[in-house]
Amino acid sequence: MIFTAHSDGWLDLGGRKVRCALGPAGVIAAADKREGDGKTPLGVWPIRRVLYRPDRGPAPKTALPVQPIAPEDGWCDASDDPAYNRPVRLPYPASAEHLWRDDHLYDRVVILGHNDDPPVPGLGSAIFLHLAWPDYRATQGCVALAPADLDEFLAKASPGDALEITG
Repeated sequence: MIFTAHSDGWLDLGGRKVRCALGPAGVIAAADKREGDGKTPLGVWPIRRVLYRPDRGPAPKTALPVQPIAPEDGWCDASDDPAYNRPVRLPYPASAEHLWRDDHLYDRVVILGHNDDPPVPGLGSAIFLHLAWPDYRATQGCVALAPADLDEFLAKASPGDALEITG
């Protein structure tokens, strides 16, 4: 199944439209995506796996591969580092995003296959599907859903599925 997120802030959950948040600068062709530009890359991105905070709830109910995260888990966003757009252990000598956050945005995170096979330096990292702020404020370039909608997404998703981001 391909789930579709539209640039107008709606995602199709297999017949039901739900609100989603995208990057503050809108969407952009994947080839034009740049690290830190605040844009969500257009394209079809395979769903790789799901990460979750075990201290904030049980593993999500899904057929996708699921892995708990720990306080020392991060994601490298340094374009010139060999671990660019890969998970790392913190502290890490290069720039890396913390996956264990004080807010709840990464309590459940779907890793998308954007710029990962292999990563091209500077074309964007850490493009995830994660939880949205209650007011759906913009992400840094990811796609974000309300908790109940993300749980429904996870319940419907299977290995081999993808998230398409359209203009």
